Amino acid sequence: MTHPIRQIIALGGGGFSMEPDNPALDCYVLEQAGNERPKICFLPTASGDSDTYIANFYTAFARYECRPSHLQLFRRTPDLESLLLSQDILYVGGGNTRSMLAVWREWGLPAIFKNALEAGIVLAGISAGAICWFEQGVTDSMGGRYSALNCLGFLPGSCSPHYDGEADRRPAYHQMIAQGQIQPGIALDDGCAAHFTNGRLKQLVASRPEAKGYRLALDHGKVVETPLVTLKI
Repeated sequence: MTHPIRQIIALGGGGFSMEPDNPALDCYVLEQAGNERPKICFLPTASGDSDTYIANFYTAFARYECRPSHLQLFRRTPDLESLLLSQDILYVGGGNTRSMLAVWREWGLPAIFKNALEAGIVLAGISAGAICWFEQGVTDSMGGRYSALNCLGFLPGSCSPHYDGEADRRPAYHQMIAQGQIQPGIALDDGCAAHFTNGRLKQLVASRPEAKGYRLALDHGKVVETPLVTLKI
């Protein structure tokens, strides 16, 4: 029996919310569904279900051959399992990761996401929607300061988005790893996405030539940062 490929695509930045005139990363996400007209559901939980964010999603994805929808958890909520497990792609937006995870756990979404992953539904997202899939993420959810946050654990290690977009990200991530506050992991520039299949990094893709991803490791107490091969799409 052939098992579905488990796919997670973590966007460090970019996509329709940051690069509305550059569809490269969003088109890449759609292509991974293996469906000519995939069903894609947007989860704007981290933004408090922002109406503007939702409208921007529909404006962007109306240009593509897909069937967009969205899930709001701060209004009357549908049957979550039947809605989410009927999709080809679940696309999570950015915002406050800690608040998003708290709401998700209250609604039992982590278990549904795990079932979706095992069923071959693509899990994707930007910023908060990128780090949420890892064991830990670098977040500024708490008072604007960078800190480690325990996430869903579908992918090993940690992740930081916006690596080139926020000047204090890189030193903060290095310091947290060196001090044992967060596990080593992967950092993603704005415009760079990491595509994982079956729990392993398949490739990094970028919407801009200069956007890259990096592997961060700890070697005898020293943080070692290694640029990863990144494909411009």
